[in-house]
Amino acid sequence: MELSLTTPALLFPAISLLMLAYTNRFIVLAQLVRDLYTKYKQEPDIVLKEQIRNLRIRLKIIRNMQIFGALSFFFCVMSMFLIYANYLFFANIVFGLSLLLLLISLGFLVMEVQISINALNIQLEDFEMDIDHENKQ
Repeated sequence: MELSLTTPALLFPAISLLMLAYTNRFIVLAQLVRDLYTKYKQEPDIVLKEQIRNLRIRLKIIRNMQIFGALSFFFCVMSMFLIYANYLFFANIVFGLSLLLLLISLGFLVMEVQISINALNIQLEDFEMDIDHENKQ
């Protein structure tokens, strides 16, 4: 398969949108950590502590998502440069590396979604315990 400039260029919008989504996730989580930490300092609670611990893990995963996404974008641009410079063999390798890095980034996204679901389950379990407690009274 002959690699042309348009092939890596097709990834630009996808990677850009992914990076924007990753950044938005990071901003929301950072604010949530600040809010939960403030609540925890005012009134220590095991559920808040678990949520903060969960958010720390998620933030590390999002950092990895962003790093691998940015590297994917970098190598995508590099492959375009190599195509432009007529180094097609290296361009193919670098473009393949870009795709691999994007897959790794997406793998981290799947991990982060799983952990975020676990965080919601912790919250829901606490909510259900409150409801059970209210029903017994």
